Amino acid sequence: MSRAPIFGITGWKNSGKTTLTERLVREMTARGLRVATIKHAHHNFDIDHEGTDSYRHRAAGAHEVAIVSGKRWALTHELGGEDEPQMEDILARLSPCDIVLVEGYKAEAHPKIEARRLESKGRGPLSERDPQILAIASDHEIAGAALPVFALDDIGAIADFILNALRIETPSAKRTS
Repeated sequence: MSRAPIFGITGWKNSGKTTLTERLVREMTARGLRVATIKHAHHNFDIDHEGTDSYRHRAAGAHEVAIVSGKRWALTHELGGEDEPQMEDILARLSPCDIVLVEGYKAEAHPKIEARRLESKGRGPLSERDPQILAIASDHEIAGAALPVFALDDIGAIADFILNALRIETPSAKRTS
C-alpha cells in the first residue's frame, strides 16, 4: 500500500495549531487535493455522548462501535488498558488521500511547521530542538530565525511551502485565501 505524504502542524497549547490545520485543509481541498487529518489529543476525549445509541453500545462493553449513515461513518475503539496506538497504526487505517496533515505528535519524525502565537510564547521555540520543523508560522515578528517564517494567516503561502516541500502537484491552482 502506498502511503500519502505526511506534514505536521506542531506548537505549544494555544499556538493556533487547530485553526492553521483547519485553514490548510480548506485551502488544499479547494486546490483539488484529498486531505486526511490526524489530531493527537493529550487528554481524555469523547466523540460520543451519553444518551446516544452508540454510547449505550459502548457503555454496555462493546470494544468497537461503528456508526454509519448515508453521509459519514465513524469507528470508536476502546483501548481498555492497551497502549495508545502509534501514529503509523492510525495512518494504516486511513483511506487513500493526497496528503495527511497531522496536528500534534511533536516527537514523531515527519516534516512539520511550528505554529507560534504571542499567547503561547512562554515555552520557547520547538524548532531549536526538532530538525523536522522546516518552517514557522507566527502571529508576531521572529527576529533572526534560521527557518522560513510565515504570517500565521498567510494560508496560501504556507500551503505552497508544504506542497513544495512534499513535491505534491495540485490538480487545481485555485486559492481560497
